[in-house]
Amino acid sequence: MLPAVGEPLEPRGFGLRSAAPLLAGLTCALSFAACWLAQLALDLPLGDLDVYRAEGWAVRTGGDLYGLTVTAHELPATYPPFAALLFVPLTLLSVDAIRGLVCVLNFALVVALAHLSLRLVGGRLAPWHTGVSLTVASLAVWSEPVWATIRYGQINLLLVVLVLWDLTRRADHRWAGVATGVAAGIKLTPALFAVLLTAAGTVLAVARLRRGEPPGNPHLRWATRSWLAFAGTVGVGVLLLPRESWRFWTDVVLAGDRVGAAEAAANQSLRGVLARVLHTGDLSPWWLSAAAAVCCAGVAVSVAALLAADRLPLATAWAATSCAVTALLVSPVSWSHHWVWAVPVSVLLFAEARRRRDRVWRIAAWTATLLAFSYASWLLPHDESRPELHLSAAQQLVAAAYPLAGTCLLIAAGTLAVRAGRARHRAVPAR
Repeated sequence: MLPAVGEPLEPRGFGLRSAAPLLAGLTCALSFAACWLAQLALDLPLGDLDVYRAEGWAVRTGGDLYGLTVTAHELPATYPPFAALLFVPLTLLSVDAIRGLVCVLNFALVVALAHLSLRLVGGRLAPWHTGVSLTVASLAVWSEPVWATIRYGQINLLLVVLVLWDLTRRADHRWAGVATGVAAGIKLTPALFAVLLTAAGTVLAVARLRRGEPPGNPHLRWATRSWLAFAGTVGVGVLLLPRESWRFWTDVVLAGDRVGAAEAAANQSLRGVLARVLHTGDLSPWWLSAAAAVCCAGVAVSVAALLAADRLPLATAWAATSCAVTALLVSPVSWSHHWVWAVPVSVLLFAEARRRRDRVWRIAAWTATLLAFSYASWLLPHDESRPELHLSAAQQLVAAAYPLAGTCLLIAAGTLAVRAGRARHRAVPAR
């Protein structure tokens, strides 16, 4: 299914390799400390963490999980019951202690994200790799999606790390896929990765049957474990929170109005772009057709990239980032901090630029990276009067920055996958 981790990305002209991890570790620690101090100095609220803690209290006390609202913004619970069960430990310590602990855990997840992003493009465990991972982490923490995730006490980093942990395992690992299923049980969007592997596995199974071979393949096994793990999370929720599970799966999961205003500048999804362009926060159901079309196209690109592994270098990375971008585009609300996949995307583009030694790819890599550090959506007018409904043409482009960049990534991945498919076809001798 997933290709084995490739050759190490050896840095050029890098002296004192033995000291590199220590220096990078010191730089990373100073960067994290500065980030934490900045968060404290700005006295930023951890609004989402407060929601998670309230969900944990509702589970402990038998409260109305999906009837609660938290903070001045009246934020409701939107995740499956399984997530609320995981939030119970947040109620065991004081608010200040939990906020500090979650901040530290998110810093650790930033390091894990950098490490797994490098493994996704072929980096092996080595002293220089540790140094590069820490360096990437020290920079990534200042990107807007990661900064905002830490600011709100969000779980975005955890979800991405769970998925990448699966994608960077050996194809024959008996637990490959389980972490993705658990991530989908916490928040539904990672389930699109299971859809990706199911589709890819089905295509391979049909091809094997046509050749008279058994249909089984690593893609299907990975997908099966993901779906079983996801079903397990649903089962745990039903067993321990039957009333809340019934309400979530029959009502809350379909209630798009619970997740926030579609037109908000921070909503970097297809629905957000349409709401701002059409100057209305009340989109008719037709937008779902557009989302379905984008989802099908994005999954098709991801499948094509994954199945082109024999001809497309970094195929798994292209498939993974394409699938992630697709999920972010079609979700009713994808806040800018949900785009923490910007880190593996930048790593992928720099790896592709290094492999090709091409200026265009270097420009693309730097553009994507600078966009993640631009805080673009924060520059737009936004308040309770919803000025996002009256943006100028230039402001519309800024407000759609992440979706436009994501669309470009899907086009690039699709182009590379098609070229790889044609190369494979030409390589097969005519019969």
